[in-house]
Amino acid sequence: MSADVRVGVLGPVTAWVDGAEATLGGPRQRAVLARLVAARGRVVTAGRLVEDLWEDPPQGALVTLRTFVAALRRGIEPGRTARTPARLLVTDGPGYALRGVEVDAWSFEATVSGARDLAPGAAHAALDRALDAWRGTPYAALDQPWAVAERARLAELRLVATERRAEMRISLGAAADVVPGLDAHVAEHPWREESWRLLALALYRSGRQAEALAVLRRARTMLGGELGVDPGPRLVELEAQVLRHEVGSAPAPDDVWRDTTTAYERVVAAGARSRLESTATLLRALALTGGAGLAAARSQRMGAVRAAEQLGDPELTARVIGAFDVPGAWTRSDDAELAAEAVAAAERTLDALPADAPDAVRSRLLATVGGESRGLPGPRGPEAARRAEALARRSGDPAVLAFALAGRYLTAFDRTGLARERDAIGTELGDLAARHGLSTFEVLGHLVRMQALSALGRWDAAQQHADAAAALGLRHERPLVEVFTRWFAALRTAASGAPVDDAERAYRRAAALLDGSGMPGLADGLLPLAVLALRVWHGLPAEPAPRADGGAADGGAAGGGWGPYEPWARPHLLLSHGADADAAAAVRRIPDPPPGLLAEVLWVLAGRAAIAVGDRRVAERARAALVPAADEVAAGSGVLTAGPVGDHLRALTEFLTS
Repeated sequence: MSADVRVGVLGPVTAWVDGAEATLGGPRQRAVLARLVAARGRVVTAGRLVEDLWEDPPQGALVTLRTFVAALRRGIEPGRTARTPARLLVTDGPGYALRGVEVDAWSFEATVSGARDLAPGAAHAALDRALDAWRGTPYAALDQPWAVAERARLAELRLVATERRAEMRISLGAAADVVPGLDAHVAEHPWREESWRLLALALYRSGRQAEALAVLRRARTMLGGELGVDPGPRLVELEAQVLRHEVGSAPAPDDVWRDTTTAYERVVAAGARSRLESTATLLRALALTGGAGLAAARSQRMGAVRAAEQLGDPELTARVIGAFDVPGAWTRSDDAELAAEAVAAAERTLDALPADAPDAVRSRLLATVGGESRGLPGPRGPEAARRAEALARRSGDPAVLAFALAGRYLTAFDRTGLARERDAIGTELGDLAARHGLSTFEVLGHLVRMQALSALGRWDAAQQHADAAAALGLRHERPLVEVFTRWFAALRTAASGAPVDDAERAYRRAAALLDGSGMPGLADGLLPLAVLALRVWHGLPAEPAPRADGGAADGGAAGGGWGPYEPWARPHLLLSHGADADAAAAVRRIPDPPPGLLAEVLWVLAGRAAIAVGDRRVAERARAALVPAADEVAAGSGVLTAGPVGDHLRALTEFLTS
């Protein structure tokens, strides 16, 4: 696998290979790379490059250009074998082009453009990241005409991004915070009407009406006196609105929240049952924020359910339970005790409902039973999920059907090799959610397909769904989506045949997002398992559980830091320490993996350990379990892989027939 290469022109022209600065040579050689960046992936002919590099090209300029290109290729593709085609700085017809690299200027432009379609909070965060990428003057130290033009274009785009970011902060209720920055911005760029408008708007929103009017009049004087032009229509309109106290924009979200909750507290009686339903709806929204919000919602949810049960109204309890239709993309519960309590409450409520209770109500309760039973052996979870789906289809309610399909997905792990079935669920779920504006379930549909297509080895299709999920997550402020898409990127690095060290680094970068994610069911032991599966696939010895910071957890052969995956890791760790007898005993104790996204990987680990210690019984168990997935990749989690299942089956068959 190729290295991670980034090129930067938002400052001095620089490139990084796996985080380390690459050797790019002198100014004119760097200018070759910069000129290809300015072409944005298009081919630049060799003749055009010569003209753009030298005002008066010397004799032999084409030969010198080829030397520059060869040196740049060595700098940004240090692992490329001699005489193999370049992958990044490619030869295309009569010229060269830059392909397949991350360029800070390209990312900056795409982010600024895409922010127009985002909600204010997401737009502000995106613009913040984009502006943070600037390291100084673009194309610094290059004075060729094309570089000067690109520098001016990017500088203008940076001013636009700065103003849009300020506008988003104003709309989010932080008007007073942006006033100092806008004041400095106006002083530095006095001819930009938009900066004057935003400064006046921020002052007005901060309760400083007189100062807002003074700024608008200063702008009028400056534009008329210095340029001889009248203010534009937006400035004129804002001045009129300030004078009439009717600035035409929405109130800040914090103000709306405060006013609404104050009115609710005042109007709705403290003991009203509607408060429980409102609480359940709020907890759902809180869970979707991820991190501490998810953890808090998970713990508070059962308090609302218990309170509803105490009122003796099963239909109210059913609505409170069913309101928490937060779908899961991972098949191990974040809190097994709370999940079991939720299942028990849903079962009690199902038994207590009147015979004529709506199909939609029963479906939500059964979907809760299915979803909260994920990762547990036994038929109840899958049975409940199938019954929930049937009732949801009969109800005709798309939101209920989406919740039921999410439950079906979480229980579609009766055996290995079911990626195609899960892909079908993800396809229907995503299409249904897109048609009916159910954004949370639309995200889940893409993540399910990303996972299933990974198991089928259809990497480009899986990438399309990862990208779609990421875009939706950004637009709808779903921060947990990035956890899964970042891990998928690491999986692709591992699955593509990258050197093990490169893949391990990619896993560690992805693991850094797990801290504070609020998903211990995903995070606990995931990085060590990912690295172990990678090393076993490549025939390398196991190592102590790694940490995201590159260190190793304590535990040595005992396997510290492996979380729930310790039984499958232990034999490999003991073998790497030469404790063969202890490893054989550990292999005999390996349990069947729980049903879920990692079943294939865990069976691979069990089978390979059995081969290593000569345990035919466990090897036969692993072979039988993996046969249904013979044409899949052990990557159905969408986050880690142990390679093609068929390779491991061949090794098991050879061992068992030897």
